[in-house]
Amino acid sequence: MPLNSEEQASLRKFGAAVRRLRTLKCMTQEELADLTDLHTRSLQKIEAGDKNILITTVRRIQKSLDCSWDDLMS
Repeated sequence: MPLNSEEQASLRKFGAAVRRLRTLKCMTQEELADLTDLHTRSLQKIEAGDKNILITTVRRIQKSLDCSWDDLMS
């Protein structure tokens, strides 16, 4: 099912937060992808807001970045 504009904006916001937190922790996309058991290209799509992901993937990213849910959603 296609995403509406609000859902697309949420994905972009989430992706930007992942990129910001990863950068603050001086991690490369490859390092975070390895820690979260994702392909680097998948992480690139997440950070670009182009990939809708499961909550379990969000949890793996959260754990790997050692951040709160609020950090990822802001």
